[in-house]
Amino acid sequence: MRSHCAHARFVWNLCVEQQSWWRPGRTGMPGWAKRCQQLTEARAESDWLRAGSSVVQSQALRDFDRAREKFFAGAVRKPTWRKAGRDEGFRVQGLGRDYKMRRLSRKVGAVQIPKVGWVRFRWSRAVPASTKSYRVKMDRAGRWHIAFTAIPEPVGGPGTGEVVGVDRGVAVSAALSTGDLLNCPGLRATERARLLRLQRRLARAERESKRRARLKLAIAAIRARETDRRQDWAEKLSTDLARRFDVIRVEDLKVKNMVLSARGTLAEPGRNVRAKGGLNRAILGSGWGTLVRRLGDKAPGRVEKVKPQFTSQRCSACGHTSAENRKSQAVFACVACHFTLNADVNAALNIAAGHAVTARGGPHLGPLNREPQLALLSA
Repeated sequence: MRSHCAHARFVWNLCVEQQSWWRPGRTGMPGWAKRCQQLTEARAESDWLRAGSSVVQSQALRDFDRAREKFFAGAVRKPTWRKAGRDEGFRVQGLGRDYKMRRLSRKVGAVQIPKVGWVRFRWSRAVPASTKSYRVKMDRAGRWHIAFTAIPEPVGGPGTGEVVGVDRGVAVSAALSTGDLLNCPGLRATERARLLRLQRRLARAERESKRRARLKLAIAAIRARETDRRQDWAEKLSTDLARRFDVIRVEDLKVKNMVLSARGTLAEPGRNVRAKGGLNRAILGSGWGTLVRRLGDKAPGRVEKVKPQFTSQRCSACGHTSAENRKSQAVFACVACHFTLNADVNAALNIAAGHAVTARGGPHLGPLNREPQLALLSA
């Protein structure tokens, strides 16, 4: 399976190199059929490629062709190079015809991989009968995963019309308008201390040594544990919100722009680089993007985004907006009506109501808060 990963990565990188020679005005790039002919010629000349599976290698061509089509359609970024140790995986098409799958017990199954044979895997969820392909991946911790191609059904709402607002933060990962304060689980204190020790030993290890490889694997195992906990938290929370509420409103945050480095350049170096780096790690560790993405997958059409301007400074009781309302990270006290509440819960209430306040302090006429605006004018 490691050889399959290397072959798929090698074929993908050849396609990236071939794509880099294309310029506007030149003849069109070869498609999937033409590249399959070139792959046949390459397999005839290379014993290393010929020893691998033609199914795995041709599917790498298919994956690149689809990635290129999505790039030109503006849906994804440009396909880039894949690196050994980081991008380890391959896909197999034709499940049910050439390659089969069977269930051995309630939690164990087996799938037939080309030139490998039957491989057992843990059956963690139901596999639809319409599945035609699967992807095998190896993470940096050395664990193998198999994912069968299937589009799950959306999670149905309760049908009561209830609305919830979700305020994402660093001190509190997700604050709900119901008053719940939820934190994304991370590493324990002992695990963080061990990670720091391993990183210091890695900095002293000799390049390309076996000791360095063992340290990198140990660090990857701790990082994988942290990622698994964050993913599990996002999956469970998104499923719970999709089942309990019909409309889920979140802030329209540009997480990708928020975690950009403040290092700057040699000519114009940045300021507070270490503090910004710590903030970026905290944002990524809170799972902001994963939570909203999974909400959109499980509750399509029921997730609405509200502009985040001044939602933390607006009083959810009287609507007064002022920077003095936010007394601290956790305390909100309105200077107009003396309403007191947790700051994150108050922001979540504003998000649930669809309120986005302009710089002048008035309500923003957006599609989410148009009904509250009309109700206020009628009163």
